[in-house]
Amino acid sequence: MTLKDILPSKLGFGAAPLGNMFRDIPEEEALATVDAAWHDGIRYYDNAPFYGAGLAEIRMGVALANKPRDQFVISTKVGRVILDEIEDVSARDLGEKGDVF
Repeated sequence: MTLKDILPSKLGFGAAPLGNMFRDIPEEEALATVDAAWHDGIRYYDNAPFYGAGLAEIRMGVALANKPRDQFVISTKVGRVILDEIEDVSARDLGEKGDVF
């Protein structure tokens, strides 16, 4: 099976909003959104640990957990380290995105 077989569409699902990027999204709404994308044929999902400090990845994992793993693709990013367990989160300079997440 090729990537073209798995990804029949040129559209993908950007998961930043699942990490509460623009507003607080209730858990049920986040899962229903991914489910609606699935039912509309979306099989490419883009995520990152930065989206809600991992919240978007957690929600995506829950939403796709029962889907056939060979029928979708997830991409993510690397390079941004989140060290909440050893870092004072309140001391971070979040720049222009400080009020977003």
